[in-house]
Amino acid sequence: MVEDANSPVLIFDGDCPYCSIAAVALRRLEGVVAVPWEADPVGPFLDAQFGARPFAMVLIDPREGRVYAGGAAAEELATRAGTPGIVGGLVRDNYDRIADVVGTLSGRGRDPDAYHETYALTPDARDLIGDLRAAASDPPEPMA
Repeated sequence: MVEDANSPVLIFDGDCPYCSIAAVALRRLEGVVAVPWEADPVGPFLDAQFGARPFAMVLIDPREGRVYAGGAAAEELATRAGTPGIVGGLVRDNYDRIADVVGTLSGRGRDPDAYHETYALTPDARDLIGDLRAAASDPPEPMA
């Protein structure tokens, strides 16, 4: 898949096996680049975008100049995956419940922060997207 400077970037919980599997699947969507939340460039990006480092799934779309967080990111990803609109709405509306179950199953030990909106991409955050791309997680080895 060809990646360009405007392809979306997904920040996900790299310590969560379920989230990691989902991130790998999402790479097939529009060349989405997946970066684990724990990667070094994520903190400075979040600081530049939010003035804080929320523990949340974040989808950055440089072409649109938008940042989707939490439930809004889940809904946007479901929409881009071609699921019916009602599915995206259900994912958004139940994001906290889903995140709680996934967190319990993965032993995450922390809850996502309450960031669930769509935001304008700030100029300072836009300048850091290249650093995020460089920290993209490698796809897992194929299982034999």
